[in-house]
Amino acid sequence: QVQLVESGGGSVQSGGSLRLSCAASGYTVSTYCAGWFRQAPGKERERVASIDSDGSTNYADSVKGRFTISQDNAKNTLYLQMNSLKPEDTAMYVCAVDCVGLPAGVYSYWGQGTQVTVSS
Repeated sequence: QVQLVESGGGSVQSGGSLRLSCAASGYTVSTYCAGWFRQAPGKERERVASIDSDGSTNYADSVKGRFTISQDNAKNTLYLQMNSLKPEDTAMYVCAVDCVGLPAGVYSYWGQGTQVTVSS
C-alpha cells in the first residue's frame, strides 16, 4: 500500500521560507515523475512543480525562481523548498507520485496535504 505523508507546512510572514517534505512508503519516489500541487479555498488545484525520473524539473510561472523541488532517494522523500513566500502562496500543498505525461502529468498516488499560510 502506497502512503505519502507531507510535513513542514505552517504559518510564516511574507518573505519567509518553508521546506515541505513528502515521505513515501510502499513506492519508490524516483521511479517515475513526482510533483507538488496546491489548492486555495475557492480556487482550482494548481500544479506547482514536478520532477522527472531523470531529475529534470518544471515549475509553474508563479513560483519560478522562488521554489525548488528535489528528492532524496536514500530517504525516499520528495521536497519543496519555498523561499520569498507571498500571501498568494497560501494554500493546502499536496504531493503526488507515480506520474506520466509531464508537465501536466497524470498521477496515481496523492498525499493528504499540509497547510501553508503566508501573512503580509
